Amino acid sequence: MFRKLAEERQVLLEKFQELAAADPSIDRLVDERTMAEAERGDVVVDGQLAGWVLKEISDLRVLLTAPLVVRLERIAARDRVSLEEARRQTLHREGLQAERYRKHYGFSVDDWSIYHLILDTSFGSIEDTAKILLAAALTAKNAKMGKSLEKNPGPQPIPAGTNPS
Repeated sequence: MFRKLAEERQVLLEKFQELAAADPSIDRLVDERTMAEAERGDVVVDGQLAGWVLKEISDLRVLLTAPLVVRLERIAARDRVSLEEARRQTLHREGLQAERYRKHYGFSVDDWSIYHLILDTSFGSIEDTAKILLAAALTAKNAKMGKSLEKNPGPQPIPAGTNPS
């Protein structure tokens, strides 16, 4: 939503970050759009503030993270910039965001206490990460519907010495 709003206003993302630091109405507009999207239901909302903005209505809050060097390599490849430029942009952006969130919302980006799941995405492949996220989403959905995995345990191991066919 933040990137989309920057595009709508035809402002480079880095400059838009600086504008948002001085003008809390930008974050509030992003929050309103995020909330409207979430209220439609059955959606995944991705964003640094999404966990906080949707704290009261979300069924599952996940923080995806990775070590800085991994993040920088991914950003450099995605944006086709040098590793040093990725580092400069990332540290600048994250510094502005941390200050903005503290000032406008009163929380620290280092406070991960609201998340149900914190997952280091460098641990496995994209496919492995997707499997973990799907399992977490299904668990959250079952919990919301009052089901537990014990009531519906799924496939069971086949006892030794038996023929499964």
